[in-house]
Amino acid sequence: MASSEGNEAGSVLNRVPPLLTDLYQFTMAYAYWRAGRHNEPAVFELFFRDNPFGGGFSLFAGLSDCLMFLQNFSFSDDDVQYLRSVLPADTDAGFFSYLKELDCSCVSVSAVPEGSVVFARVPLLEVSGPLAVVQLLETSLLCLVNYASLVCSNAARFRLAAGPRRRLMEMGLRRAQGPDGGLTASRYTYIGGFDLTSNALAGRLYGIPVAGTMAHSYVTSFSSLEEVWPQTLKTCGGGDSIDFICLVKGLLGRVCQLLGSKTSLIREGELAAFLSYAIAYPQNFLPVIDSYNVCCSGLLCFCAVALALFELQYRPLGVRLDSGDLCRQSLDVRRVFRECSKHFSVPQFESLIIVGTNSISEQSLSDLNKKNNEIDVVGVGTHLVTCTRQPSLGCVYKLVEVRGCPRMKLSEDPEKSTLPGRKAVYRLLDADGHPQMDVLCLCDETPPAAGVELQCFPLLENSTLQCSITPAQVSSLRMQVFSCGQITLPLNSASESRERAQISLQMLNPHHKRLQEPHDYTVALSERLHSLVFDIKKGNSKGSNFLLSN
Repeated sequence: MASSEGNEAGSVLNRVPPLLTDLYQFTMAYAYWRAGRHNEPAVFELFFRDNPFGGGFSLFAGLSDCLMFLQNFSFSDDDVQYLRSVLPADTDAGFFSYLKELDCSCVSVSAVPEGSVVFARVPLLEVSGPLAVVQLLETSLLCLVNYASLVCSNAARFRLAAGPRRRLMEMGLRRAQGPDGGLTASRYTYIGGFDLTSNALAGRLYGIPVAGTMAHSYVTSFSSLEEVWPQTLKTCGGGDSIDFICLVKGLLGRVCQLLGSKTSLIREGELAAFLSYAIAYPQNFLPVIDSYNVCCSGLLCFCAVALALFELQYRPLGVRLDSGDLCRQSLDVRRVFRECSKHFSVPQFESLIIVGTNSISEQSLSDLNKKNNEIDVVGVGTHLVTCTRQPSLGCVYKLVEVRGCPRMKLSEDPEKSTLPGRKAVYRLLDADGHPQMDVLCLCDETPPAAGVELQCFPLLENSTLQCSITPAQVSSLRMQVFSCGQITLPLNSASESRERAQISLQMLNPHHKRLQEPHDYTVALSERLHSLVFDIKKGNSKGSNFLLSN
């Protein structure tokens, strides 16, 4: 994976330079610098407020991109010159000299491992360092985490809807929100549980298996067998050249006779397209068969060409259905495959794969599982990569500590209030190994322990409600991933993060990963953290000097 990791790093650097941020990050950084506060130690947390898609969980993604961004964070002379041109003319020139020397060598980050199941209000990243620097990182980190986690979670839901047997192929590049959206979708839908992508660049950058066959335009571009060239195909292994058109035409007559179909309904252009493609790719023959009529033309043409390939010792792959009632058509196709397998004594024919691609959504995928069908692979595009059910995860990046003092944002909307202070995050597991609660504690508290009763306050509407829990196991959810300008753990490849995601989902209680009406997962505060929140709200703490910003 070394080469793909190198490609991935280069991709992030090109896509996310330090200027990819909001202008107000620079105006705040300047005001901090002007006031002499820019080097004050500060801590920010990144989290989201609600689980996406009305579900019970999310998957955390984007960490590798964040770490590569941080490791290479610096402003070029051209960057600084541009900022001179857009910031007010009376901006002190010393600020620009400060920016030229700026990097993340004093920044530290702890994070949940990429691919982990996570829940609303749990801090995914803790970013600490000089106030001005960690402020400047806000927008870029949010950009790298928000969509990656959203589309990864969407993919996980599609995988749950599909079940474990069916293979899933991401094919949303043409519908994605720009080139970077397409690349991000390909990487993180793979981590979320998809098996393949149609995106060739994602395959190169991230090591994701790629697949693809033909579009309807290839089929409709042919009108006559005279357009097929060459007209011969050697037997597998380089034997004699065979008149492939003649062989297929003979088999087509026999297929039509077997199935009681009329050869007069066969589209010559469709047959020509299949012949031409099979001659070009005899080991990868998987055409789309619904350009005209599946049962009267496309399926018959496929069977004749596939039987000819088998006769020449090749192994065709199957067919793709892209319109109409996919379940009914797949049953018809499999029945014909079985009849051809038996009649022509080709056992492999009945196990050829059937791919379905027709504006597949999470709901239609769930419905597919409730109906009798023979679809082996489902290709998903628009509804997967655009996350049509929810366009944003809504991650936020909030200040929780300055100079060692807790900071809290209070709001007329309680949902927008933040939790003060530097925290540790623990996941409590039940006797079956299922996560049952995440507990947020102040960082200097004694960690929860297995078998020891813990008093805590669930983050519910009634935040004064105390509960007790005795966990069977306890794990610390975050780990140090960045320190002194360097990544402190090996970066996960896409396949490694994918494996973590699948293990993490398997551990989750089925009640929490239900696609419809899942049980709420509890996130709670320790007694000390709850008391700190109460004191700040009442103005009884140094932390009552809270922020009033949005």
